[in-house]
Amino acid sequence: MECKNCGTPQRTDFNYCPHCGAKVIRNRLTFKNLSHDITERYFDLDNTFLRTFIHLFTKPELVIDGYISGIRRKYLNPISYLGIALTLSGLLIFLMQKIFIIKMDMDVFNQGVNPEFYEKITPVIYDFSSLVFILLIPVFAFAGWLTFNRQGYVFSEYLVVFLYTLAQWSIVSFPISLFVLIFAPQEYMTLSAIMLPLMVVYSIYTLQRINKFSAGQLILRTFLFVALGIIGYFGIVIVFYGILFATGTITLEDLKPIKN
Repeated sequence: MECKNCGTPQRTDFNYCPHCGAKVIRNRLTFKNLSHDITERYFDLDNTFLRTFIHLFTKPELVIDGYISGIRRKYLNPISYLGIALTLSGLLIFLMQKIFIIKMDMDVFNQGVNPEFYEKITPVIYDFSSLVFILLIPVFAFAGWLTFNRQGYVFSEYLVVFLYTLAQWSIVSFPISLFVLIFAPQEYMTLSAIMLPLMVVYSIYTLQRINKFSAGQLILRTFLFVALGIIGYFGIVIVFYGILFATGTITLEDLKPIKN
C-alpha cells in the first residue's frame, strides 16, 4: 500500500504515514466522517488553528520563532493562516457591498467631503482592500526588521512575523466588525479608524514578546517603528490615489469639500 499524499510505501496496519505524517483514510467519504473531519479540524480545542489563534495572543514568540526555527506541525503555517484571514475579510466585504453599504457613514470626522468622491472610490476600495492589506505586510516587516531585531532575523523571517501578526488581527477584527455592521453600521468607519492603531499596538506587543527589549529601548523603538509604518502606509495611499488620478477614476474637483 502507498500513501495517497506522498506515495511512500507503507504497511497496511499503519494509521499514519511514517514519512509525511498524513492520516491513512480507508473509508469512503460520508456525511458522518466529513462532519467529524470538519469538527476535528476547526472546533477541537487541540487543533492547530485554535492553538495558533490562542498562542498568538498569549505567547506569540513561540508560534513565530517556532515556525522560523523549523517547527512546522504544532501551529498552522503563516500562509494558511493568512488565507483564513483573507477569506473572512472577503466575506465581510461581500456583506458590506450587498447589505450594509447604504447605511454606512463614510465621512468619519465630519469634514464635509463630497459624497460623490466616496461613491467613486468605494468600489475601488472594496476591490483592492485585500491587496492593500497584503502590501502592509512587507511595510510593517521592513519597519520591524529595522527597529525590533534583537533576534537577528533576516527580512524574509520578518515577513513571517507579520504574516502571522496581521492575519491574527484580521481574524480578531472579523467578529467585531460583523457585530458593528449588524447593529450599528453607521459606526463602521469609526470602528475602522480605531482598529488601525490597535493593530499597531498588537504588532508592537508581538515584536516585544519576540525581542524583549528594556522599557527605555521599547519606547524608542516603538517610536521609530510607528514612524516608519506611517511613512510606508501613506506611501501605499499615495500610490493608490495616484493610480486613481492616472486612470481618471477621480479628479481634483472630487476632493473639494462641500460648503456648509
